[in-house]
Amino acid sequence: MYDALAARLGAGRLRRHEPLAPYTTFKIGGPADLFYEATTAEDLAKAILVARELGVPYFVLGLGANILVGDRGFRGIVIRNQAKHFTFGDDGRLWVESGAVMADLIMEAVERGWSGLEHYVGIPSTVGGAIWQNLHFLSPAPERERTMFIAEVFESCEILSEEGERRTVGPDYVQFGYDDTVFHHRRDVVLAATFRLLRGDVGVMHRILQENLSWRGARHPWLQVHPSAGSIFKKIEGVGAGRLVDQCGLKGFRHGGAQISHIHANIMVNLGKATAKDVRELIVIAQKCVEEKFGQKLEPEIGFIGEF
Repeated sequence: MYDALAARLGAGRLRRHEPLAPYTTFKIGGPADLFYEATTAEDLAKAILVARELGVPYFVLGLGANILVGDRGFRGIVIRNQAKHFTFGDDGRLWVESGAVMADLIMEAVERGWSGLEHYVGIPSTVGGAIWQNLHFLSPAPERERTMFIAEVFESCEILSEEGERRTVGPDYVQFGYDDTVFHHRRDVVLAATFRLLRGDVGVMHRILQENLSWRGARHPWLQVHPSAGSIFKKIEGVGAGRLVDQCGLKGFRHGGAQISHIHANIMVNLGKATAKDVRELIVIAQKCVEEKFGQKLEPEIGFIGEF
């Protein structure tokens, strides 16, 4: 496997037995057999095509949020998406490669006076992840009367389809839903995206940035202090999954090195030495308690990657 991949991708760019924990927001996960950093959309497409052609299992890694990597790591190649090039047009169009980090892109847009992305500040995601999940947050304070989605500023994206085609697709193809897109159901990969932004007041945008960071900071554990993968369980319409876990008395409940956050019961945190096994078992504890007490089935929202 190594020799065949090295011949196509370059031996100097392939790393063996690379620990994955440092590349995830949970800071949990064993080693990848092989690890490759794609620094352009071309790199990304090539690495995926080569892995597919050689029959090597692969996983495209962005910021590593919303995933739990198994303690035994990943058998195959992990392709870390570091493709971050972007261009702002005079007409409000922003073209950006899918490995760009949203936090960085938001500040670049605000600095230039372009509005539309500032609402999503504080949510750890790459551009590819934002599209994959249809990134969302509440509209600005004080009303916060609706949920705003990245789909609202999305124009198109270039994909590498599961059939191996490179093509540009629009919203009709992407099928944006709540925490859902076509990319949950097909092995297409977003290579780059175009967003349509509007001229905005820089002062107003800075106020939104500050208010949203404050709002999230008061309701979510800080990743720098308590690493997590974000919300563990999918939203249950009309009933918060976290509320059910909280009503089971599980806020602050600890299992091994993992804990249900004191701040948000739908978030599990790594207290420093948590294993994937600790988290998986804590998930089952919460599921059993909620089903026994309320008859509701909690479905994990995070992706389980590799071997556990």
